[in-house]
Amino acid sequence: MKLIQTLLAASLLWAGTALADPPKGYPFVDFDAGLKAAKASGKPIFLYFGRYGCAWCDHTNKKTFSDAGLKKLYSDNYALVYVDAESGKRLTLPSGERITEAELGVRLQAFATPLFVYLTPQGEKIFQAPGFKTVKDFQDYDSYVRGGHYKQKTLLEFLGSKS
Repeated sequence: MKLIQTLLAASLLWAGTALADPPKGYPFVDFDAGLKAAKASGKPIFLYFGRYGCAWCDHTNKKTFSDAGLKKLYSDNYALVYVDAESGKRLTLPSGERITEAELGVRLQAFATPLFVYLTPQGEKIFQAPGFKTVKDFQDYDSYVRGGHYKQKTLLEFLGSKS
């Protein structure tokens, strides 16, 4: 009986642990595949940095990415890339340089997760936004990126002009 109680307690602890996974139901791919897809489609890249045990990633996945409209908007209009900020998995930058996912995180200062990075189809950084975000935040970011506003003004200027 004690063994069963121990196994049950362990499984409950594991079930409550936040995993390093992208939101369910979205077509997220690894960095290399996403860069290739973005170049072929001309779509911007939405890069999601998460990590194992990230409670805010889990919260964002459940509260924000569960919205059906947001799922359609981002799935239709972006090359969706998920990167584990602590992973040793290797990827290839647009320059051809090979680094790990963790090294990419350091370069983009992904010291806290989640971190959302928007890139051009060629892999050039447009902007990044750390932390929990709402559906409205992601809708505003989409307008800023796909509307090409980043070419003329900063994100803060764009958001301020919407008021």
